[in-house]
Amino acid sequence: MSDPITMVEAVNLALAHELRSDSNVVVLGEDVGVNGGVFRATAGLREEFGIKRVMDTPLAETMIAGLSIGMASQGMKPVAEMQFMGFIFPALEQIICHAARLRNRTRGRLTCPMVLRAPFGGGIRAPEHHSESTEALLAHIPGLRVVIPSSPARAYGLLLAAIRNPDPVIFLEPKRIYRVAKQPVADNGEALPLDRCFTLREGSDLTLISWGAMVKETLEAAEKLATEDIHCEVIDVATVSPLDKETLLSSVSKTGRCVIVQEAPRHCSVGSEISSLISEQALLDLQAPVGRVSGYDTVMPYYKLENQYLPNVKDIMETVKQTLEFA
Repeated sequence: MSDPITMVEAVNLALAHELRSDSNVVVLGEDVGVNGGVFRATAGLREEFGIKRVMDTPLAETMIAGLSIGMASQGMKPVAEMQFMGFIFPALEQIICHAARLRNRTRGRLTCPMVLRAPFGGGIRAPEHHSESTEALLAHIPGLRVVIPSSPARAYGLLLAAIRNPDPVIFLEPKRIYRVAKQPVADNGEALPLDRCFTLREGSDLTLISWGAMVKETLEAAEKLATEDIHCEVIDVATVSPLDKETLLSSVSKTGRCVIVQEAPRHCSVGSEISSLISEQALLDLQAPVGRVSGYDTVMPYYKLENQYLPNVKDIMETVKQTLEFA
């Protein structure tokens, strides 16, 4: 049995495994080499694999994305890090207009096997541009796969799968839970499936759907509700684009009720898409409207108001009970 590790250590473990296993894999980004990354996710990799495999770049997100696309088009497998998700916006032209379209543009002659990692979300008392949850922005783009782990084991397995995927993957790491919990993760090179939800808890009364850092509060809420004889099924979406529609619809058809929990603002969100999916394709199974718990449609506040912005266990429990009361 392996020793328990944190999510950030699991990310490091997966990167090291693929660097050893595939000479085409390279890691690049701001401070990923000498400093081991702002959150230490790449600590020790430069020392083991050298400066040609683990490369520090200038503070130039557009260049990082463009360089990664060029390398990917020529058979390499770049894993680029954006220091924070809020810094990704200068690179969107490269990501949207080139990485996402390369396979389509060349009619399959070229692919773009790159991974773009970015810590995202609130909860660490960070300043402006460091706490955004804008996964819906990227999930909207055809040709991009958007993956968000919620535990060390899923971070390891999903990152392996992302690096091995022939198309671009945006891999968003919820930094609030980087070091919150530990679990054993065997460094066996076994990837987890992309485009699949994970059912973390079985239940019959209501389906709770979440992803990323909010899975922690969602599971805590489900555990507390169970003491009140309310049994919730908990689903970790994991890949927010493309969605595993079958698992989501199957669960809601079984329970008849659903609450979606997300940290991101509510308007035009991933939660909105899931709610629409359920309303369109499982309407006759629903016994109540789909409930949603989310952040607010405002800029993420500074740390003094951060806890008021982020959904919590109480919010989830209250929404579950309101949904169950609907007749």
